[in-house]
Amino acid sequence: MSVLAAQSILVVDDDPGVLDVVAFMLRREGFDVDEEKDGAAALAATRERAYDIVILDVMLPGMSGTDVCRALRSESDVPILMLTARDAEIDRVLGLELGADDYVTKPFSSAELLSRVRAILRRRQLDRVSGGAATVRKLGGLQIDLGRHEVLVEGDRVHLTLSEFKVLALLAEQPENVVSRRELMQHLWASEHVGDEHACEVHISNLRRKIERDPSQPQRLVTVRGHGYKLVAA
Repeated sequence: MSVLAAQSILVVDDDPGVLDVVAFMLRREGFDVDEEKDGAAALAATRERAYDIVILDVMLPGMSGTDVCRALRSESDVPILMLTARDAEIDRVLGLELGADDYVTKPFSSAELLSRVRAILRRRQLDRVSGGAATVRKLGGLQIDLGRHEVLVEGDRVHLTLSEFKVLALLAEQPENVVSRRELMQHLWASEHVGDEHACEVHISNLRRKIERDPSQPQRLVTVRGHGYKLVAA
């Protein structure tokens, strides 16, 4: 099924075989695809054009994928899907910590990659549709503006990735109530497909670094062992 609009995707991989297959598959589905083979060129491309999503390999010549992710996230909220080696867990965790929205491990099927891409784009569209409702939630020193996608901690604005904001917003809708990892991931992807639930733990860890006074002893975003997480006023 083709997309209704020609949404733009930048695919970055130094392996010509992977690049050709992924780009061909996405174009066949109706996407407008640009290709780059190294990190510096990829970063330059994102500064010249506003993409709907960037598919970024971790292992790139010169400027690595994680370096590109870090630089890109400092200046844009474009969704980033990382491509990583199956045994490189540290790369997957680092990518999420730097602000990537999801990852796919190599080797992967075209169906899997397409599913992840569509999930990210669907979630982004839902955010845009729901963003018009100017709802502000306050829990102690934490203020979450759902319309502006803005978070204040003790009056200071903190930058959250799209995925981190989605997780926090769901918890804020049900303060003091426990939400399971699976529920968080289903909400994150707006789908029954939840991918790797370990990604949820990374998002929670990132959030704690940004909203807690002492991330090692969280008081706002609390773990309820065996059940999930809850957001409390502190």
